[in-house]
Amino acid sequence: MNHTFKGKLVNYWEKRIYNAEIVISEGRIISIKEITEVNLGTQGFIMPGFVDAHIHIESSMLIPSEFARLAVIHGTVASVSDPHEIANVCGMEGVKYMIENGKKVPFKFHFGAPSCVPATSFETAGAELNSNQVAELLASEDIFYLSEMMNFPGVLFKDPEVFKKIASAKKMNKPVDGHAPGLRGEQVREYIAAGISTDHECFTAEEALDKLKYGMKIIIREGSAAKNFEALIGLLHEYNDMIMFCSDDKHPDSLVTNHINALCARAIKKGIDIFKVIQAACINPVLHYKLKSGMLRPGDPADFIIVEDLKNFKVLKTYIDGVLVAENGKTLIKSISAETINRFSCIEKKPEEFKISISNIEDEMPVIEALDGQLITNRLNLKIKTENDNYVSDTTLDILKIVVVNRYNDAPVAKAFIRNFGLKKGALASSVAHDSHNIVAVGVDDESICRAVNLIIREKGGISCVIENEEMVIGLPVGGLMSTNDGFSVADEYTTIDSMAKKAGSKLSAPFMTLSFMALLVIPHLKLSDKGLFDGDKFEILNGINLVK
Repeated sequence: MNHTFKGKLVNYWEKRIYNAEIVISEGRIISIKEITEVNLGTQGFIMPGFVDAHIHIESSMLIPSEFARLAVIHGTVASVSDPHEIANVCGMEGVKYMIENGKKVPFKFHFGAPSCVPATSFETAGAELNSNQVAELLASEDIFYLSEMMNFPGVLFKDPEVFKKIASAKKMNKPVDGHAPGLRGEQVREYIAAGISTDHECFTAEEALDKLKYGMKIIIREGSAAKNFEALIGLLHEYNDMIMFCSDDKHPDSLVTNHINALCARAIKKGIDIFKVIQAACINPVLHYKLKSGMLRPGDPADFIIVEDLKNFKVLKTYIDGVLVAENGKTLIKSISAETINRFSCIEKKPEEFKISISNIEDEMPVIEALDGQLITNRLNLKIKTENDNYVSDTTLDILKIVVVNRYNDAPVAKAFIRNFGLKKGALASSVAHDSHNIVAVGVDDESICRAVNLIIREKGGISCVIENEEMVIGLPVGGLMSTNDGFSVADEYTTIDSMAKKAGSKLSAPFMTLSFMALLVIPHLKLSDKGLFDGDKFEILNGINLVK
């Protein structure tokens, strides 16, 4: 049975907007023809669906089937999804979990084979994927690319295991994603020459231009914590065939609010041509990754959206394979039941395990400086407040204790200090802690930190907040990363706990998202793993400053 749609067609391929009739049969576009009807104003604009060109579904705290329910209301029909987070916890089992759950809903997930599990040897992860396992994944039709190659030192120093993974991707004719924050000049040329095709970690236009000139495609990221849109969007004027949009990491509350559609609206306000915007948001990812989603051509899968206008991109309807999956802000995808998988094995902690005695450290020590809206951190050398022969948090100077607790086995707690979290009371904790997903926590005193950590341990994963007599935890039973609950209710819970963190004094726009990156060793400059303070520039644990005691 054929279905007919009429409206103002935004035809990227002809660079025209005109009244058209689209005929669909068995999920594919049979024909597109121009029509002379003029009263189509209320029908909206028909355009290709949006694609998130790089996202970790796990960061939404939702399993893929629930992520899809939220994403389609904003016109997103497909994603290029790196299951790196669940792989660090559960290995191959985790990747297969994401693929199988994603198949149960009408949404086009395109998963990659994680390239760096664990991300480094300086942290404890729950699993490892070697080059043979990566090759096995890449041979699957469910895997579309080799996920972000974060081990850029391994590429530059020609690590055999790294090159085996890249060779497997080349053999299968699948692209290799990059991850090289701050890499410039001859080093980035070598990195790209190894076969790396994209990067989503550029902080400045100058850095992006350095990579573009060597043929690397740039994915402009605007997530819940890392926001590079303003710095990079001007490149779309000239490099429209080399630019894509992504979220990378997006928490559930912001996913309820908007997705790639919001980046399109902002790009239009910057004066960028509509067809260049559509190219970045809808076309380039499909072509680069050879995705199974349609691009609004005869013969393509009928994946398209109808938007109210081409300025705000308010999505009226979303179709995937010709099926209406969202209408007027309401999802039409039903929730499905899902099993859980996890690896979590540590016992509850005691407050004294979080103490740092003065005898352990020099008077002045390295301090992590968190930056709102960025994944990079600065390294400061500061004098730390002392009390009863221990180093303690100083809320006056906003220097707070940060800890990482090994969640895979019982081990000493790693401890350090961080500035810019702003807490005046209580503590925050999370088992969403890139990339190994141990428990990371920050707080004003050891008792609060301990309570927040133990809330996570009891749930075997989640995020928590403690303020004096108040406490809240959102359990994340799938890998300590994701909930199986309704996505909209998880978003509501997250909004509540985010408000609680800000009530405790945090001025960060997304305190839990920022916290989750404070153990991400592959992003400069200073981070904390379960094994100690890590120098991201020298790529080593800082000698003499290991607080794991």
